[in-house]
Amino acid sequence: MSIQTFGTVDARSRQQLSTCLTTAEEREGRELLGVLCADHHPGYSQPIGGVVAYEHHISPSGVGYDIACGNMAARTNIRVGDLAGEVPGIMDEIWTRIRFGIGRTNAERVEHAVIDEIAASPITGQRQMVQLAANQLGTVGSGNHYVDLFRDDHGWVWIGVHFGSRGFGHKTCTGFLALAQHRAFTDTIKEGGMDRPPVLIDTRTPLGQDYIHAMEIAGRYAYAGREWVVQRVAQILGAEITESVHNHHNFAWRETHGGTDYWVIRKGATPAFPGQRGFVGGSMGENSVVLEGCESPLAAAALYSTVHGAGRVMSRTEAAGKVKRRTRWVCRQRDCDGSLPIQTPLRHDGSNPRCPTCGSKTRKRQTRQIERAGKVDWPSVQAQMLASGIELRGAGADEAPEVYKRLPDVLAAHGDTIRILHTLHPIGVAMAGIDECDPYRD
Repeated sequence: MSIQTFGTVDARSRQQLSTCLTTAEEREGRELLGVLCADHHPGYSQPIGGVVAYEHHISPSGVGYDIACGNMAARTNIRVGDLAGEVPGIMDEIWTRIRFGIGRTNAERVEHAVIDEIAASPITGQRQMVQLAANQLGTVGSGNHYVDLFRDDHGWVWIGVHFGSRGFGHKTCTGFLALAQHRAFTDTIKEGGMDRPPVLIDTRTPLGQDYIHAMEIAGRYAYAGREWVVQRVAQILGAEITESVHNHHNFAWRETHGGTDYWVIRKGATPAFPGQRGFVGGSMGENSVVLEGCESPLAAAALYSTVHGAGRVMSRTEAAGKVKRRTRWVCRQRDCDGSLPIQTPLRHDGSNPRCPTCGSKTRKRQTRQIERAGKVDWPSVQAQMLASGIELRGAGADEAPEVYKRLPDVLAAHGDTIRILHTLHPIGVAMAGIDECDPYRD
């Protein structure tokens, strides 16, 4: 096998990548190619920041559960000075109008051709998810997914978003993991641990072709969602988009490297061919960049791939502490913390119990009870963000800047393979709240 590494190498991540390559090499009978970008860390089967090139196979576990997770950045025609004193209100409106968190549905009906494509998908399991896809189009997940506002060095305001294909992509992945085990698309299966070998499907088989088709539909769905959110935020700003950069980083592409055609799976890695632009986000409250790929021998060895973010160095549990989750009836009003035990009976008309604090409707939701404190002082992080002039909505200790590497360091590790076009300085950050549980392994 051939593995190109960048930055300080994490032993577990390298072993995961080696397992991916050796498993496939036994089937393909030839040496294959892999890359560890500088932001790498362990993932499910294939490391985050890991790139694998298979000749005749594709891997649902490699692409991951959040198929086509990606980044989009858009420059607007307004300057940061035009927003003097307005950013808090703008972030409040973003937080109210854009839906963040697991299982959330969009309050607005989004009309898009990709929903018709899902309805006509040759994959039965995807067709059966058309209503789920329609309901969640334009919503943002939890974990490290975000909607941010930035200013560049010339004072222009940018919008940046990071999320993927939502429940539709997750269920597409689990469906094909089941099919690969000769089970039904909707069957519940044992997915294995984080260090399990890759689930490989021969691309010359009907199942392989079906996965490629399903993955590409999920990719178009993710693109549509990010574009909708960016346009909605531009509308809130009263701005027009003058430039945009958009890329996946959990996907498989058919590419030629060294004269051989491969299926290149980038899991938490950004395509960076010469002249190709990408948006790479830093950790919460730190600078992000728009970059482009460059031609060099090292870039070719990297399979023209680069980082997708700063790269986690602390687990969520280590950062936020050990948390016991309980299901309760929680008020639907975001500014109300009223809740009731889940044992509270329904109302006489069968509806959910009312909030004891404000009388509004409630919904079932997992709440957190900290059993062991984490390393991150979250109130201190919030104060630091405010002192830096960054309006924060949502988020939690598991996404604090200190749980990530520094983005300039991981970019520098990639040397002459990339160049920075724009540095983006955050002025507003919106993420799912701390009570949201992220079920995705990647």
